[in-house]
Amino acid sequence: MLATQVRQKDGVFYFAAYPVEDLLAKVRFISRFYGEGEQIAPEKPVESDEIAEFIGHIEHSDKAFQRQLGRAKVAALKNFYETAASQPPIPGTVLLFTNERLNFEPMQGFESVGHLQEPKGKYLIIDGQHRLAALHFYKDDRPGEARTINVPCVIFDGRSEDFATEMFVIINSTPTRINKSHLIDLYERVSWAAPEKKFAAKVVERLYSQGDSPLRYRINRLGGRAQRQKWILQAELFNELNRWISAEWKAIERRGADDKEADRFYRVVRDFLEAAKTVWGETWGHSSYMITTSVTLKALLRVCADLAPQDATPENGRLERWTKRLATWGDQKRQFRAEGFYERFPAKGQVERVSRIHRELLRAAGIEPHVRSAGKKKPEGR
Repeated sequence: MLATQVRQKDGVFYFAAYPVEDLLAKVRFISRFYGEGEQIAPEKPVESDEIAEFIGHIEHSDKAFQRQLGRAKVAALKNFYETAASQPPIPGTVLLFTNERLNFEPMQGFESVGHLQEPKGKYLIIDGQHRLAALHFYKDDRPGEARTINVPCVIFDGRSEDFATEMFVIINSTPTRINKSHLIDLYERVSWAAPEKKFAAKVVERLYSQGDSPLRYRINRLGGRAQRQKWILQAELFNELNRWISAEWKAIERRGADDKEADRFYRVVRDFLEAAKTVWGETWGHSSYMITTSVTLKALLRVCADLAPQDATPENGRLERWTKRLATWGDQKRQFRAEGFYERFPAKGQVERVSRIHRELLRAAGIEPHVRSAGKKKPEGR
């Protein structure tokens, strides 16, 4: 199908116009919607589809997502489709997601316009389920009129489950719904969340709230203490810690994976960040340097994940040990000036830049990367 490739910062996605019949055949509904005497039953995600399962649980377990007015909303939208004449029935885009990596072939003479491969499976609807449900019933009643409609769609492909669930929460972030940080809270509080995600959420909460945390109140939870400068989004921090925790999960489980273990894990991260803070000195938190931006903080956490298996014990004296171990970073301050930072660390996107900074920090401190043979490997976005 014909599509436009859109780049925004490190993100790449596509814009396309889907004919009604083609689109409805390629999407799946994870909530039940009703029309006049009929319904669209939700499709049960396959066991391996954690994205749809998680979003489906949010919709059905959190009051803000139960869609109790779903029938009325679908009926109102269907009526609008029937009566709209000069106004376009669906002027806003529907957001679709597939974890398949779609092939995009630019047309001759164009860089961003070309042919986009359709996924083998069905799209998950990140935003627009009510509109598409109403369109389903409208097509059944007025198939001829429905064929004249092309639906504007934004398509995200090849991303991780965290990207899809985070996007879902962002899109539904209004005063009457949940905000972005609630995604992390859900991982910790609901019984069906993966245990490693619940564990990661506990560590994130401690990094935000504990008085001895170098990141206290510097994590952007989209609410509370907004007057303070924030360094990293809660979801970004969670994703990075979850990446590490998932790789170490078997060992964490053997130690109990309880609150006591979460406290121990928190103290490891706390001591490492405190050592880094000491070494970076006046550049830590300084707006003219990139030390406490999300890209560098994520790289720092990866260094911590490499160092901890080698030297986390004994805990007594660890902070002093690690401060000496990282001391050579003090010579790297000029490299992390904000001016010219992206030229000194060139990359195609943030994922590549984080990896580049991670390697440079390991080299400067003489730390060997830790090779993990067990645990879950988390997919990375573009």
